[in-house]
Amino acid sequence: MKIVFGCDSNAEEFKQKLMEYTKSLGHEVTDFGDSDPVYANVAFKVAKAVAAKEYDRGILLCGTGIGVSIAANKVKGAYAACIHDVYQAQRAELSNHANIITMGAQVIGIELGKQLIKEYLSCTYDPEGRSKDKVQRIIDFENE
Repeated sequence: MKIVFGCDSNAEEFKQKLMEYTKSLGHEVTDFGDSDPVYANVAFKVAKAVAAKEYDRGILLCGTGIGVSIAANKVKGAYAACIHDVYQAQRAELSNHANIITMGAQVIGIELGKQLIKEYLSCTYDPEGRSKDKVQRIIDFENE
């Protein structure tokens, strides 16, 4: 898969470690950086690229994961889930078809971060699964 990363300055070191780990899983990784002091700008950039299908999935990082999640979700076609445990990592894709995950560098450790990425990227949404009507309703509302 083609994965794009972005972060704010609070998460640069965390991002570098997670990008290396993601590469070790066999994925192609692109870094959209961390130089903008306004985290929303990198979140918008990642979300637009994922929504345009230039990348299969995105991973955004900031201090808590919350700010970049809120920002990314403002982009039409971007569905960002802020995660902090394995079940959420799995369900982000399996139940919610999230094309972006967000995490907080100041609230989870690197080993958990790696585990969350591995779980998230190992899951594939089933368009005929039990969540299809729920996910479709979100898409329909976005398009109203």
